[in-house]
Amino acid sequence: MFQNRFTAVFQQDEDWWIGRVAEVPGAHTQGRTLAEARENLKEALELILQCNREEAMRRLLPGEVIEEDLTLVVA
Repeated sequence: MFQNRFTAVFQQDEDWWIGRVAEVPGAHTQGRTLAEARENLKEALELILQCNREEAMRRLLPGEVIEEDLTLVVA
């Protein structure tokens, strides 16, 4: 489990709110309300990160694996 900050970008398109995570390609969703779009975007981001992590772990070569936290500060 990790904690990081992301930039959520929302825009209204007629009756829908469209939400994207600026730092993560493919992390986007929609909702009838801004609140719904926010919750949907959190879920979409969580699923994408979980899926990406699982895929990365499956691609590892056999042998010893070193896992460590990586801290990145972007201004």
